[in-house]
Amino acid sequence: MFRSAQAPPIFSRYRFMAAVMLATYFLLPSVVTAQLLCPPAPPPGKNGEEVNICAVRQEKDGQIFKLHVRSRISYRDLILWADEATYDSNTGDADVEGHVVLDGGPNDEHIEASKAQYNIRNETGRFYNVVGTIGMQKPLLHHLILTSTSPFAFTGKLVEKTAPDHFIVHDGTITSCELPHPKWQFNAHRVVMELGRNAVIYRSSFRIRGFPVLFLPIATHPLQRQPRQSGFLIPNLGRSSTKGTIFGDSFYWAINRSMDATVGAQYFSQRGWAQHGEFRARPTDKSYFDLAFFGVADRGIGTPKVSQGGQEVRLNGQARFEDDIRGVANIDYLSSFIFRLAFNEVFTQTVSSEVISNMFLSKTSPNFFYNAAVRRYENFESTNNADRIVIWHAPTFEYSSLDHPVGQSPLFLSFDIAAEGLSRSEPSFRTAPLVGRFDLAPAISLPLLFHGWSLRPEVGVRNTFYTQRLLPASGSVGVASNDPTNRRSIDASIELRPPSLERVFDHGLFGHKLKHVVEPQVVYRRVAGVDNFPNILRFDERDILSDTNEVEYRIVNRLYSKESSTSTENCETPREIFSPDVFTSSSTGSPAPDSSIDQQKTEAAQTTPCPAGPTAHELVSWELGQKYFLDTTFGGALVDGRRNVFTTTADLTGIAFLTSPRHLSPLISRLRIAPKAHMDADWELDYDFKSSRISSSTALVNYQLGRITFGGSDVYLRVPGEILVSNSITSPLHFHQFRLMLAYGTPNKRGLSGAGAVGFDADVGFLQYSAVQSSYNWDCCGVSVEYRRFALGTVRNENQYRFSFNLSNVGSFGNMKRQERLY
Repeated sequence: MFRSAQAPPIFSRYRFMAAVMLATYFLLPSVVTAQLLCPPAPPPGKNGEEVNICAVRQEKDGQIFKLHVRSRISYRDLILWADEATYDSNTGDADVEGHVVLDGGPNDEHIEASKAQYNIRNETGRFYNVVGTIGMQKPLLHHLILTSTSPFAFTGKLVEKTAPDHFIVHDGTITSCELPHPKWQFNAHRVVMELGRNAVIYRSSFRIRGFPVLFLPIATHPLQRQPRQSGFLIPNLGRSSTKGTIFGDSFYWAINRSMDATVGAQYFSQRGWAQHGEFRARPTDKSYFDLAFFGVADRGIGTPKVSQGGQEVRLNGQARFEDDIRGVANIDYLSSFIFRLAFNEVFTQTVSSEVISNMFLSKTSPNFFYNAAVRRYENFESTNNADRIVIWHAPTFEYSSLDHPVGQSPLFLSFDIAAEGLSRSEPSFRTAPLVGRFDLAPAISLPLLFHGWSLRPEVGVRNTFYTQRLLPASGSVGVASNDPTNRRSIDASIELRPPSLERVFDHGLFGHKLKHVVEPQVVYRRVAGVDNFPNILRFDERDILSDTNEVEYRIVNRLYSKESSTSTENCETPREIFSPDVFTSSSTGSPAPDSSIDQQKTEAAQTTPCPAGPTAHELVSWELGQKYFLDTTFGGALVDGRRNVFTTTADLTGIAFLTSPRHLSPLISRLRIAPKAHMDADWELDYDFKSSRISSSTALVNYQLGRITFGGSDVYLRVPGEILVSNSITSPLHFHQFRLMLAYGTPNKRGLSGAGAVGFDADVGFLQYSAVQSSYNWDCCGVSVEYRRFALGTVRNENQYRFSFNLSNVGSFGNMKRQERLY
């Protein structure tokens, strides 16, 4: 069926009006005139199978319609415009000429041509001298690549539409830039476009501002909402002072909707060639699997040539199952530390000497935790590949519980059980391939509350059985003996928390109320029974338990801010708003007894809650803590002149400070300032009163103002060293480094963006790392350039010059990888 609309006949008495209409037709744009003379096209879905035709003048000869002066033929959601048209209502064929325009369709097609032969019903035809666009949906991965809202544009001497979603362009161009003067384009002999998939470009030259820069025998351009199409990626090119000219390419394989893979290689003119690959899978919405490989076949550097090549493999995966069961795999394999130093491009990863792998299957419930795991820890002590420590936990079975009531009594019980197979190897020391360790540690507590005072006595016993023991030897770690050993201990503690001291300042700053809270805490702890500490093999934190008799005291200052509100004058703020988390009973994060939770909730419920409004925000928290050791030898476990690490010292600070008997530990300070969501600062400081100096200091600052981002860190470490056996001279350890980064904008921001970063070693006055990166993006493309320098001793002294030319909705050309960018 079809409908037609024709302009009314012009009678002689309307000659003046006809003259005005004809003048309007020739003076106004043709599309506007057609809209004035033709009724609106029916919306899609309404009379969708009918063909509607309209023109200023029509002729009909059987099934043939001849349309003159801005003809319009509409069918479903497509509209065909032309100056002159001949339409066969029986076959659906239309011959159109003069200002031909095809609009509509599910892909927002817009084709302009001088003439065309088109079948309305089949949506097929041939267009001549074409300029067209295909509406592109914005890619979902817009934060990963440069994107543009401009549609996909093409031109061609001849364009064949062989199917509703299939086009063939002959002797034309394609681009994602705005026409008629695109910043980049492909000039191609032939382009096959499959809408919703991709465009295959044959015998093309890639041009920037009309200047040819690259010839490609075949290339692809994505035309789908989520661009994933198998094919070769754009080659990358770069320059390095040690690697030479860098050239490489990769192949991307879209296996299916849930899997893909990328494999590629790079050639280093001065060093050799590198291989890389990545496999990604998303089997379900609750699981993922990523496997990455990077390796270098190095010809060597220096005289004589020394190879720094190697391989690194990383696997990350996770899956969630029923009954709150979770499986995780994080596996890292590194062939040598010198390979990471020489070829890793991310500075923080480059200087990391640790290689950690974990696999576990765990189940959690409100009170219990079950875990089966395999762990591997490797630490390279130097660039010598043999100088490393390797510790295996294979396998490990753990079962633990939180505090839970014992029947109807006021007592609470918790326990920790672990059965493990372990091994350790390092230069001059090795255990058996499998050392058995069974650890059982139950504890019982009695929490007491009285007018805001909290008293929590706890008693626990611990029994740890090892199938091997350590025989100490002077000047070395010792020897692992096959004689089993059993470590027993009893642990008693009393934790006292006085009521918090609080004060609210109604007249705060900048329209905010302020509240200051002071939280003191004192803990007495006694561990006894560990009489074989020198015979315990060291694998992890379970093995450094020693006798101790100590008092720990802490004080925490918190400053909260809340917007002032007159609506809260006659109501009482619940305690949870400003008080610490009522579900935590200690600084270690252990859960409070249920009775404590219930009582505090009851007290809060008795207050009249304030209306919903501004919430409190913690501006500042400052924690000070220290330990006083009544037993300065820790039951004889302390060895004078060596660094000693025990459970009690590791719980206080991660910096070893025990080299001789002492009563006072360093004073630890933990300061955090976060006035706004985009601004925070942390400062951790350890001050040793015995040596009257700072042991360690770590400061971190992050600030963001609009598109400006600043980050900085300063790490200082000075700990007493061990007395060397050969000359009895103490060798202290010094470490002081800081890093700074300043960035403006983002890689996908229109216009100019940039960032700079430095890593400086203040001990030796040496710049270890520096990088400067800048980007400029137009509407459909962008360019990024970067200078990067590594100065890592004799292993790596390298200057890199990298660039990337980014095409919107497509990808990038160059050697700047997304994961290696500064911002």
